[in-house]
Amino acid sequence: MTAPGPDPADADDRGAAITVRDLVKRYEGRAVVDGLSLSVAPGEILGLLGPNGAGKTTTVEIVEGYRRADAGEVRVLGLDPARDGRALRPRLGLMLQQGGLPPQARAGELLRLYASFFRDPEDPAALLARVGLAATARRRVKVLSGGERQRLGGARARGGRPEIAILDEPTAGMDPQAKAATREVVADLRDRGVAILLTTHELVDLERLADRIAIVDHGRLVALGTPAELVAGARPRLRFRIAGVLSAAGRVELAGALVEPAGPGSRPVVDEDGAGGAYRVEGVQPSPRLIAALADWCRRRDLLITEMRSAGGTLEERFLELVGDGATKAGGDGGPPAGGLARGGAA
Repeated sequence: MTAPGPDPADADDRGAAITVRDLVKRYEGRAVVDGLSLSVAPGEILGLLGPNGAGKTTTVEIVEGYRRADAGEVRVLGLDPARDGRALRPRLGLMLQQGGLPPQARAGELLRLYASFFRDPEDPAALLARVGLAATARRRVKVLSGGERQRLGGARARGGRPEIAILDEPTAGMDPQAKAATREVVADLRDRGVAILLTTHELVDLERLADRIAIVDHGRLVALGTPAELVAGARPRLRFRIAGVLSAAGRVELAGALVEPAGPGSRPVVDEDGAGGAYRVEGVQPSPRLIAALADWCRRRDLLITEMRSAGGTLEERFLELVGDGATKAGGDGGPPAGGLARGGAA
């Protein structure tokens, strides 16, 4: 099944809070962003997903107004972020993966300072409590844990009651409780009508939060759709666990036993974790006949099937199918730092 492609009408939605149309950015003659088009509507979370060096960071920095495009058009709340930054800044909430928080500042003081920049900010004390940082109000940023800094960054991004929030790895370094609390904050922003552009390598964040996901590779949009739509395009697989380990020869034998019920051709049986016990059968459409053949093969060898799933692939598998070797590219987008702006990791 082909990946859901970009909707030609998507970038022409005049009601969008963010519109990116045919965006191009080059560094040393190389197109880091190559004709990218996407949009984010008010009250929508768009997840931007791609391997390192795919062009995500550069795209986000152009939307934020920290870089200028070489070609194409970007509109944020109807304005050009490169020219109209002063008018846009009070309407945006930005959360960087790292940086942007003065290390000597105290958490409560920092939120009060940022609140003073806006006409109708949220109450800083209430905001600290909402993100689980009430007890850290008097602590300096430099002594906070990585997860606490992320939560403080999320509170800062929300504090000015923004119309658009741009969040970079919002749950990085957090424990499970902090991740859950942060996801609630992000979902609350969406429910209040905020347009959210979310970049992350945490696929669980995308599966739980994103209304749509744009997968980018080599600066181009390769898939766009809801999490369910993207996963539906994954190759069919049958997964199972057994109380035992199949040797390489055993997996080949099992694959041969599944050829006939699965149809012509070989169906490889793959060791999922390299440790034995968890396997998947590639390239098959799960059917009662296939499952019966697998169960019969295991019965004749006294192997107990402890778990079986005939669902489609996962978002991670679909992502890897679409980007291929691009996921192994190291480093960031390849451009120079944007005006000294500290960004976390290679997005």
